[in-house]
Amino acid sequence: MKSLPKRPRVNAAEKAADMPLGAVNYILIALGVLVIAGSYGIMFLEKEVDGFFALFVSPISLVAAYGWIIFAVLYRPSQRENS
Repeated sequence: MKSLPKRPRVNAAEKAADMPLGAVNYILIALGVLVIAGSYGIMFLEKEVDGFFALFVSPISLVAAYGWIIFAVLYRPSQRENS
């Protein structure tokens, strides 16, 4: 019976050090949060329920920002190998 090749052992400290998101992901998430805060801030400053920003600008920017945050969480940068 053939023996299977041995897997290299991974140290627990090395395994715990892997971050699920990178710096780029956090920057993209922060941009999305800033757009969301700005959209709600503009609606607050306008103080009209039927205003232009409350009805047209903010809903579009909020949906786009939430979509951007979902993209930022799922984004994986490509890793280029040095050849």
